[in-house]
Amino acid sequence: MGHIRLGVLPRTRNWRQVVALLDESLDAPRIASATLEAASRSFRTAADDPGLVYSAWLLTQLPLEARQTDFANRLRSHGIDLSPQATILELTTALAEAVDREAQRSKRRTDIGEMARLAATESLTAFCAEKTHSLFGSGIEDLRLAVKDLSTPKQFSLLARGFLTRFLNRYLGYFLSRELSRRVGPNGPLPNIKAHTEFNEALRLHCHQATRIVEEFAGGWFSKTNFEGGITPEKTRAFLHVALGKIRNELQRRRPEDEP
Repeated sequence: MGHIRLGVLPRTRNWRQVVALLDESLDAPRIASATLEAASRSFRTAADDPGLVYSAWLLTQLPLEARQTDFANRLRSHGIDLSPQATILELTTALAEAVDREAQRSKRRTDIGEMARLAATESLTAFCAEKTHSLFGSGIEDLRLAVKDLSTPKQFSLLARGFLTRFLNRYLGYFLSRELSRRVGPNGPLPNIKAHTEFNEALRLHCHQATRIVEEFAGGWFSKTNFEGGITPEKTRAFLHVALGKIRNELQRRRPEDEP
């Protein structure tokens, strides 16, 4: 099974613009906008990636299944098998394995799919760990109640935003990481590791701000779509097309060429 990589963009005019920005200033919003413009082709088609669609779809199914008392049995229908003493760590591991099996089945293992898989498990961990107070000890019923909390439009909107923020941050970092590492040193724009870390945090924060535009939309879509016949992978794909389009437009509001 082949691995479909995004590749790098060193020869394009837009990518040269990104590199120039890295040398001129470390303005995270401008660099994020320029990077997305340079990688716009793959970002426009990301919503069709099977790994991204399946990861997002499973995030819609877990809270809905948690509304039922036979939570464990219902998760098995999605290929997620949990023990009676299941923890958040066990759930996220099983979720990652389910996404991986889907990639094997579809014979489409991609970098975008891997980013989505990691974003999904990290988001679920972040939202559930606080409610169960532990990554390692809870039990299936405590876990079910924690996941069930994500089934309201408000809570799902926060989960969806967290997932899309992490995915976007990984996507931009995929292209920027090599160039950034080359610029760490006394004579570069990033004089030390601390500066490199601070830039990455600024980029993460900018991604979080950019995804605010989809928060309310995600909650409304979740509730309406579930009511109108249920959420399918195909409906999830359509949601991702709209959500990523909104995020793309939000990030590109500040293009480098618009700056004085």
